[in-house]
Amino acid sequence: MNVDLKRTWAIFRKELIHIRRDYQSLIQIILLPIMLLILYGYALTFDIRNVPTAVYDLEKSQISRDFLREFHGSRYFDLRYWVDDYQAIRNLMSEREIRLALVIPFDFSRSIKSGGTAKVQAIIDGTDANTANIVQGYVLAVAQSFNQNILIERLNLLGVSKATIPVEARMRFWFNEDLESKNFIIPGLIVVIMTMVGALLTALTIVREVERGSMESLLATPLRKTELIIGKLGPYFLLGLIDLAIAVAMGHFLFQVPLKGSIILYVVLSSVFLMVMLGMGMLISILSENQLQAYQMATLITFLPAFLLSGFVFAIPLMPLFLQIASYLVPARYLVTICKGIYLKGVGLKFLWPSALMLVFFAVFFLALAIRKFRHKIG
Repeated sequence: MNVDLKRTWAIFRKELIHIRRDYQSLIQIILLPIMLLILYGYALTFDIRNVPTAVYDLEKSQISRDFLREFHGSRYFDLRYWVDDYQAIRNLMSEREIRLALVIPFDFSRSIKSGGTAKVQAIIDGTDANTANIVQGYVLAVAQSFNQNILIERLNLLGVSKATIPVEARMRFWFNEDLESKNFIIPGLIVVIMTMVGALLTALTIVREVERGSMESLLATPLRKTELIIGKLGPYFLLGLIDLAIAVAMGHFLFQVPLKGSIILYVVLSSVFLMVMLGMGMLISILSENQLQAYQMATLITFLPAFLLSGFVFAIPLMPLFLQIASYLVPARYLVTICKGIYLKGVGLKFLWPSALMLVFFAVFFLALAIRKFRHKIG
C-alpha cells in the first residue's frame, strides 16, 4: 500500500484547519474530558458514608445506649433523629431524610442479660437496592462487633481468665486498600472519554464532506482513498491524545488517583484503543446518510456499550450470560481491563498482553474495513 506523505499531509492540514474554524467542535473536544470527569467523578460513587439514621429506642437503657454508640462511632452512620413512634420513621423515610431506622425493643437489655438473643429491627430504605444492600452489610458488621464484646463478657463471667474468639478473620484488600470507588471509576471514565472523542467526532468527517458537496472535488484529485482516511483521522488522533493527557492529569491532581504502573505502556495501549475508536467512527461516517444519523449510530454502537458492557460500572461476571458473551465484542472492555491493571495493580504487558492483542486486532479490523467500505461506496 503506497501512501504519498505530501497528499496525506495536505488532507491532515485541511482537516485541522476545519477543526480550528469550528469553534463549537473544538470547545467540545477540549471541555469534554473536563466536564465528564467532574460530573461523573464526583456524582458516580459507590462509597456510602454517613448514612442518615433515625433511632427509636423503646428501652433507653445503658446497654441500648452502648449498642447505639457502636453506630455513632462508625463513619458509615449519622444518627440524626431520635423518634418516639413508627409514624415518625415512615414520615422521615418518605421525605428521604433518612435511609435507615434502628428500633430497639423494650426488652433489649433483659434478653441480653438472660443469655437470650435480643432482636433489633433495622428498617432500610429499599428504593435503591444497591445502597440498601451496602447499608445492610454495615448494620450486620456493627451488630457482629457488639456481639463479640458481649460474648467475651459472658465468658469472663463463667470464669474464663482470658476470653478470646477462636477464629478472627482479618481482611486485607490489595490494589485498592481503602476501597475507594474513585480509584476504579476514574480509569474507567477515561475509557469512556476516549470512546466519545474517538468515535463520536470522527463519525461526522466523511458524511460532512458528502453533505457539503466537497467530496467530489477531493475525489477529482490524484488522492488515494487510504491517504484521505489517514489524513482525516490524524488530527483527531492528536486531539484524542491531548484529551487523554487532560484526563490523566485531572485524575492525578484533582482526584488523587494513583497510577501505579508504567505511564508509557498506558499511553501506548490507550493510543491503540484510540485507533480502534477512530476506525469505528470513520466506518460509521462512511455508512451514514447524514450527520444526525452518524451521531446517533456512534452513540448507540460505541458510547452505550462502552458505558454499560465494559466493566466500567457494572461487573461483567454479574451480568446475564448473553451480555457477558456480547461484552467480548466491545473494545472498551479490554481497555478497562488494561486501565485497572496499570492504575490499580501496577502490572505490565506480561499480564495485559491478551487485552492488548485484542485491541490491536480491533484496530486493524476496523481501519481496514473502513478503507474497504469507503472504496466500495465511491467506486
